[in-house]
Amino acid sequence: MPQMNKGGKFIFGKSKIRENLQVQFPPQAIKEYNICSEGKVYLFTGAKATGGFCVTRKGLLEPSKIGNILKDTQDLKDYKLPEGEFIDYKGRKYCWINISKDGLIELTEKMLEVLELSIGMELLSIRSSDIAFTMGAKGPLLEKAENYQGTIDVY
Repeated sequence: MPQMNKGGKFIFGKSKIRENLQVQFPPQAIKEYNICSEGKVYLFTGAKATGGFCVTRKGLLEPSKIGNILKDTQDLKDYKLPEGEFIDYKGRKYCWINISKDGLIELTEKMLEVLELSIGMELLSIRSSDIAFTMGAKGPLLEKAENYQGTIDVY
C-alpha cells in the first residue's frame, strides 16, 4: 500500500461500510496490529480532521501511554458495557466490539450515528501509531488518496 508522500502516513487500504453494516479491515493492518488475536477490539473516535474511528485491542492499549482509559473505566476494560455502546472519556468516545478471526466487524446504526458515518462510505485505513490504526472518513489524507495515481485496495 502507498505512502502518500515522503515521510507521510502509511495507508493500508480502504474499507467500505457495507449494507449489512460490516467493515473488513485490510489484511496488512490485521497482521501488523495482530488485531484479531483477542476476539474483541476497542474503537474510539478519530481526530477532528480525519473523523472515523481508531482501532486497537486490550494488549496494545493497556500498557500504552494512553492506557489510563482502561484503568479509569473498568467496565470498558472488562467488556461489561453493552457491545458497541460508547462512553465519553477526555474528549473522545470509546466502545468495544467483537471482531472475527479474519478482521471483520459489524457496526450498528447507533454506532454509525455516533461516529458520523453512513453505509457506503469508504474509510481510509491509516497507520497512526503503534497502539492503533485509524479508519479515516474525511480530511486531507482522503483527498490525497482520491487523487493518488497508484492502486489502493478496497476491502
